[in-house]
Amino acid sequence: MTLLGDQYASSDEETRIPEAQLVVAAPDVSLQANPTNAALDYGPARPEQGPLNPYKSTQGNSLKRKNALTGNAQEVAISDATFSTHHRKFQSLGYTMDPSGSGAYVGDLTRALRVRDDRPTSPSKRMDSVYRRKRQKRGDASIVEGEGAYKGPWARFQEDEDTLGEAELSSEEEYLEEAIVPARSSALTKLTSDYQEDLTNTETTQFHGTSPLDYQNRTYMHVPQDLDIDLRAELGSTQNYHPKKLIHTWKSHTKAINALRFFPNFGHLLLSASADTKVKLWDVYHSRSLLRTYSGHTKSVTDTTFSPTGTHFLTGSYDRHMKLWDTETGACISRFQTSTKAVPHVVRFYPSTDTHEFLVGTSDKKIVQFDTRSGEMTQEYDHHLQAVNTITFCDENRRFITTSDDRSLRAWEYNIPVPIKYIAEPHLFSLVRAAPHPNGKSVAFQSADNQIVVYASTDRFRQNRKKSFRGHNTAGYAIDVSISPDGQFLMSGDSSGFVCFWDFKSCKMWHKIQAHEGATVCAQWHPKESSKVATAGLDGAIKYWD
Repeated sequence: MTLLGDQYASSDEETRIPEAQLVVAAPDVSLQANPTNAALDYGPARPEQGPLNPYKSTQGNSLKRKNALTGNAQEVAISDATFSTHHRKFQSLGYTMDPSGSGAYVGDLTRALRVRDDRPTSPSKRMDSVYRRKRQKRGDASIVEGEGAYKGPWARFQEDEDTLGEAELSSEEEYLEEAIVPARSSALTKLTSDYQEDLTNTETTQFHGTSPLDYQNRTYMHVPQDLDIDLRAELGSTQNYHPKKLIHTWKSHTKAINALRFFPNFGHLLLSASADTKVKLWDVYHSRSLLRTYSGHTKSVTDTTFSPTGTHFLTGSYDRHMKLWDTETGACISRFQTSTKAVPHVVRFYPSTDTHEFLVGTSDKKIVQFDTRSGEMTQEYDHHLQAVNTITFCDENRRFITTSDDRSLRAWEYNIPVPIKYIAEPHLFSLVRAAPHPNGKSVAFQSADNQIVVYASTDRFRQNRKKSFRGHNTAGYAIDVSISPDGQFLMSGDSSGFVCFWDFKSCKMWHKIQAHEGATVCAQWHPKESSKVATAGLDGAIKYWD
């Protein structure tokens, strides 16, 4: 092979080089398409590779989705009666027919082939004949005893005789029962056999002072006049200020305190109701000591309220009883209970001094009215859908407002069991506590969404949307709200133990005090002092602030 090209090759070489071929990189491809088609389907065809897919449908390219752990289970329509019949037969005989309708059997195929019964529940005729051969003869009706005696439908099977294992007694023999072995158990004690003693009608009281009378033969009910403040002055005549320091702490309750109430109009006594089933009366002035303990409830006391004159007070408890007490002597005067024995959540005396009635908001959605003299129920207000939380009198005590866990507010005419106003808005939360304003035109409600809302207590009962007091946390607790006697400040507890004060006119928070370790659930403003308030919480302590 020479290194020269073709044109320089010698004539003696017989090597033949093939001619070059023309290669087109982009050939012209003509497509035969149907002009009526909306889409053109073409593309390279690829051979299937890999093992056969068992879940691939034979129709189309879609894959069957797994609807069971092991693959795709075919759905078969079968009625409930048919399924129950086959299921019972499979449970009792061990086999049944295939519900898919193929005619095959599932389960114990050996037994199915032996019986060959297409009926789901009844045995075959051949099995019936087998059973009949095993049964004893009916016998002759003319023979009473002995061989061939009449047995009729009471004839036994041979299997029953084998398993019975005891001979049949004749008519002359007597059947003797085996002696019953007595159980070796100790005798029941008195504690296990006696009923628990009912203590709901057992009330006691204890005076904790040195003497119930002073040197002028006066009890603690007497309003003190040797103070630097006139407790007999007109309500709201003194300008109020928010407190700043702690001046006294009362400790006697062993559990959380649920309610605090100052003596009406004067405030020289303080009443507390606790979850330890006790109600205690405290001296606000002079020695500031515990005066009396009232015991009579068996469960936590939910609420308490003074009568308009303060000579009596009412308590409600989770033991489903309400009791009327004498403030001075500690005696229980009357006991009350609703017809449905519901739990009283809130109790309120009618504010007028010439009446002897009170209202109770219960857990069974009702407000019940009682007369303290007769002890009978005089009226029932039944329109709420859940437990009643608050009862507030307004409009010169001719009407009252109630709130409930059904997130509604209803206004009533006293003694008329039909609401005159019903408010239930989508944004409204449960209103758990209430406090009327001293001017009698509005009521502040503690809402479950961490705010205090104000509603008018006049004819329209509209919400004052410009007044909303925020900045505290009350969700999950029923925390008191109170307004100062001059209407300038609003006070509320807090779930973190704070006591918050707002300016009622501007809704601005003025002050915040860390009062208790747990939640501060009770907060009451003194009716005559300028800046004294009482608070109580889950720690069982009552604190007096100035």
